[in-house]
Amino acid sequence: MYILYHHPYSQHSRRVVALLEEAGLEYEVRQVALDKGEQISPAYLAINPNHQIPALIDGAIKIFESNAILRYLCHKHRLSTWYPEELARRALVEQWLDWNQCHLARPVIDVVFNKVFLGPKGDREAIARGEARVAELAPILQAGLEDCAFLSGETPTIADLSVASNFTQLSLAGTMPQQPRIGDWFRRVGALEGVKRACAPIAAAASA
Repeated sequence: MYILYHHPYSQHSRRVVALLEEAGLEYEVRQVALDKGEQISPAYLAINPNHQIPALIDGAIKIFESNAILRYLCHKHRLSTWYPEELARRALVEQWLDWNQCHLARPVIDVVFNKVFLGPKGDREAIARGEARVAELAPILQAGLEDCAFLSGETPTIADLSVASNFTQLSLAGTMPQQPRIGDWFRRVGALEGVKRACAPIAAAASA
């Protein structure tokens, strides 16, 4: 059984939970107490020296970086639906995974960390910078969805799980882009059972 070091408000953790749930893979969640600094404890640093989440344990194998975990699970379990083998679709999956990490991730952190988690103590300049960058990036995603329901075709892949998890963060901050294809795509991804289960803890907290 896999062991996943996780926190429900981590988009990187949720995308891994979504795939584990969609694929029906058994796993144990170990929640990392970020508010208590558990991520910088010697025990956790031995698992992920970057002091971030998630991290996945598979026997003697330790993996950090969420997209690497997604790829690992797909390779190990031959989840070709989620990580297509056909070259053109695989190229699109890789493109959007990298776009998410290289372009979208930083402004999402700027917005959500400062606006949601720090609140009145948040850096207003970082929020404005992040929101401006998200506004620049949104038309790229909108264009990428012009001819397909999901990022690489008519069925979802790990690219959709990865990118959508960042948009869930933006929704927490009230900073969701308003382009119609993005909204439709986000609702389609959000309707996946694995995504609903991954988001259940934050949904429950929001309704409490």
